[in-house]
Amino acid sequence: MKKIISLSIVFICLINTISFGQLKFLKNIAEEVIEETKLEELNIEKVPFSAEEAANAVKEALSKGIEKGVQKVNKEDGYFKNKLIKIPFPKEAEQISTTLAKVPGGQKKCDEVVLLINRSAELASKEALNIFIGAITAMEISDAIALVNGEEDAATQYLEKTTKSELILKFRPIIENALQQTSFTKYWGDVMKIYNKVPFTKNVNPNLAEYATEEATIGLFKMIEEEESAIRSNQANRTTALLEKVFGQ
Repeated sequence: MKKIISLSIVFICLINTISFGQLKFLKNIAEEVIEETKLEELNIEKVPFSAEEAANAVKEALSKGIEKGVQKVNKEDGYFKNKLIKIPFPKEAEQISTTLAKVPGGQKKCDEVVLLINRSAELASKEALNIFIGAITAMEISDAIALVNGEEDAATQYLEKTTKSELILKFRPIIENALQQTSFTKYWGDVMKIYNKVPFTKNVNPNLAEYATEEATIGLFKMIEEEESAIRSNQANRTTALLEKVFGQ
């Protein structure tokens, strides 16, 4: 603010001693300095790309992240052999797993349940691609520059925050269908039959379709996060001019 006041005083003093052309030149300089000062006071940085370019780059990064992420998980062992996203036996049903580990053949049945939950997620994740892409295409990003300049997973966090509840709603019937296709219901029934024969056991009946849906969705977001981070941190992953322009700063 002191810079603006001082400049104004100098400007007034010079009015009577310079030509019109010189006056116009000084006026333009003064306006530029005042504008820069305002930006400094508001802590606003000039960026080499527009908000529209930032929004499109965020959407492109997420789209690429989703495509690559889904490709990694929608195949056999995509979840099951990925330590980052493998779906474990439900914590709510740990009592079942602990009890059956002591019964002949019980642990094997529990292991089969874990395998089939992950197989269901692998099968369902392919169908999730269009759901994710649709959510990205439809979303409005008013704070695009903030997302671009945010953390390595800022766009993924935004996507998760704004779409997760809807995605779970649409994803659950896909998971339920996948559980049927992998004969999961039969194997889970076998586990419960063995468990119920053990004396003094507490009744446990977790909603495994809900559990598998939640965990499968979390796994997909983790894979998208990995791909977003790669685009931000590695030039080789910025495969378009727009991604390089926005994320290569």
